[in-house]
Amino acid sequence: MSHRDSLTKFLLDAKPVRGELVQLDASWHAALERIDYPPPVRDLLGEAFAAAALLGSTLKFEGALTLQVTGDGPVHLLVVQCDSERHLRGLARWTGEVAGRGFAGLLGGGRMVITVEQPAVDGKGERYQGIVELSGDSLAAALEGYFARSEQLPTRLYLAADAGRAAGLLLQTIPMRTADPDAWQHATLLADTLTAVELLALEPRELLHRLYHEDDLRLLETLPVAFRCSCTRDRIVEMLRGLGEDETMSIVAEHGEVEVNCEFCGRTYRFDPVDARALFLGLASAAVKSRH
Repeated sequence: MSHRDSLTKFLLDAKPVRGELVQLDASWHAALERIDYPPPVRDLLGEAFAAAALLGSTLKFEGALTLQVTGDGPVHLLVVQCDSERHLRGLARWTGEVAGRGFAGLLGGGRMVITVEQPAVDGKGERYQGIVELSGDSLAAALEGYFARSEQLPTRLYLAADAGRAAGLLLQTIPMRTADPDAWQHATLLADTLTAVELLALEPRELLHRLYHEDDLRLLETLPVAFRCSCTRDRIVEMLRGLGEDETMSIVAEHGEVEVNCEFCGRTYRFDPVDARALFLGLASAAVKSRH
């Protein structure tokens, strides 16, 4: 994993401002291996990857955060998931011409959904979902609108992506902390000078030093980030069992086998007639065949 696949947390001491900086390199390349995205769609997806990593890092429990954007423009689906171990996966779906279109032109009207899920403990899981209409002229602006309406917490995001890297910077006020009332404006005005090229190219320490070298900048921790899909053999088996024996066997009868493809990582799971029948005889562990 590249040293750039990392998320750095920091504080501006004596100011009610915390921040996170994420840079994705090998993890972003892995996300692009399976699908040849047009540049506008690719860059938008890269921004979503960076945003999901920033938002997912706030999870205080084992679970996952999913950022999903749906629209009526050429890009009708954008979804990225980040779990509590900072494992990312995601994809975009589009139709038609996308060249020369900005954020609004790519997505049109739509909505943004942020879902936080905590695995079940003693049969009880927790799920929180926030839904807002799309607004603003960028994904960063749309997310800032989400925080303003749903979280009521002043938040600024700076996102950038290209074929090589994806990156993002998040600034957020710290509630109930006494400090200079002008600190938020000061922090964001400095961040506004950041260019997309700098966000993608500079090392985290150098980038943060350039922005806040005159402030009491305190680096907290740097954590690894990676592309990893959560699909498993057992999950595919449970999905087919949920589909039911009659439906599963009808697919086998029509196609000679059941083939399930993971859209996130490209892994293919195949079940021939014997394998498929075994799913409903309690022999799934010996029946599933998978290949990349």
